[in-house]
Amino acid sequence: LAVSLVAAIRRHADVAVGNILGSNIFNLLGILGVSAFLQPLTLVDRMIVFDQWVMLGSAVILLVFLYTGLRLSRPEGAVLLLGYVAYVVASFTILA
Repeated sequence: LAVSLVAAIRRHADVAVGNILGSNIFNLLGILGVSAFLQPLTLVDRMIVFDQWVMLGSAVILLVFLYTGLRLSRPEGAVLLLGYVAYVVASFTILA
């Protein structure tokens, strides 16, 4: 988070986006892979029904935003932030 914030402040958006995408890919493949190797993991139904689609949708939206202008504008950032807020609200109220 600190690297992404500093990169955004210094107007190095490519570093910020690369840091976010890289850490997400490493967390999904590296950490989850090692964890599953050490102890088999069970999937909760909610992950299959809801969370994986949210992750896929947010990745597609981010790719569309980056492809259209090769940078994220404030309105696009607001859409992503509101999407996160909606996900958190849905996670704790509707799907709890």
